[in-house]
Amino acid sequence: MRLEIRYGRDGSQPLEIADDELMGVIGPNEVELRDPVEEIDRSLREPVSSPPIEEFLAGGEDVVFIVNDGTRPTPTAAVLSRIAQRYDLSQARFLIATGTHRAPTEEEHRLIFGDLYDELEGRIHSHDSVADEMVHLGSSKNGTPMEVNRMAVEADRLVIITSVEPHYFAGYTGGRKSFLPGVASYATIEANHRLAMSGSAQALTLEGNPVHEDMMDALRAVEGKKIFSVQAVLDRHHRVYRVASGDLHQAFNAATRWADEVFSVAIEERADVVVSVAPYPMDVDLYQSQKALDNGKWALRNGGVLVLVSKCREGIGHGTFLRQLSCSHDPLAVLEGLDGEYRLGYHKAAKMAEVASWARVFAVTDLDDDLVRQAHMLPFATVEEAVRQALGGIPGGRVLVLTDGSMTVPKVMP
Repeated sequence: MRLEIRYGRDGSQPLEIADDELMGVIGPNEVELRDPVEEIDRSLREPVSSPPIEEFLAGGEDVVFIVNDGTRPTPTAAVLSRIAQRYDLSQARFLIATGTHRAPTEEEHRLIFGDLYDELEGRIHSHDSVADEMVHLGSSKNGTPMEVNRMAVEADRLVIITSVEPHYFAGYTGGRKSFLPGVASYATIEANHRLAMSGSAQALTLEGNPVHEDMMDALRAVEGKKIFSVQAVLDRHHRVYRVASGDLHQAFNAATRWADEVFSVAIEERADVVVSVAPYPMDVDLYQSQKALDNGKWALRNGGVLVLVSKCREGIGHGTFLRQLSCSHDPLAVLEGLDGEYRLGYHKAAKMAEVASWARVFAVTDLDDDLVRQAHMLPFATVEEAVRQALGGIPGGRVLVLTDGSMTVPKVMP
């Protein structure tokens, strides 16, 4: 059988594999879509445990919309265009939840706000985790100092527009994540992300997840604040599947169930070799591509081979994690070294070292071979070469291919 494995924006690499060597090719589940405008309108008409948005916004003197930055596929422009039929958006302010990311470019601003950008431009502010004025809301039960942008804390109406999908250490994106870390201080985000090194901080996991607990504690600190959310679940092609509006927590709960329908994929058993693809645009760098490794591990047997396929178009990305990851040839020593002082990015090193401690990791990228080896991976020029080498060491081994490893979370069924 010949497979075409996506590589880069428009490219692919061939993989010739015998039928008896292939366990399967999986990606996000196909779901039945509705008209996106009708689905957004339905959610706004029928919010969960909340009055309709026009009633919610009535009387608001300082209305702030928190929206995602350009790195997320959230259909913000589509949602805003429907809200504009019910409320004069020129009366509101807009806070872009960048976390520690850079501010959007003009092109990204136009992607986020669509045709409304020219009208709203003067009312848009990109959160700056270092320079913006924060309000200290106390400390979480995990000891994280909760510092959140004053613009969000002091608004008398907050509208959060976001999207929900599995997240490799927060459990899921969306909901509470727009508040913390979305518009939190750098120190708060760094402390929160340190908790990602916990074994309980995993995809699809909320109960007992300390990263999620921090986010919930921050919202409890502003309990009573009027918050309306619009939370979209997209399909594998970034098309609107379902939308939950209204109460932040109840809408989030509904959205996580829909996200599971799309992104949680059942498998019968773990494979000997897993090929996990970080498709464009998630192949921007190794820092982002790590998500495909973390998802792929759920389908891999102990001692197996995990093959990352990612062009890594812009190189390594956040260099801090690679410096920590490369401090020892022994991944267990890397993990032990992370018990000391933490810096933002070390959680990525922890997640990659954890996989390398029980599996072999191969990588097909455009990165320099020495950089790949520093990251505890063995470099290969082609997917074909990587898979052949992996199978050569596992007689009778079988391969599972994750076509969208950055988004697909395999789950072994009992």
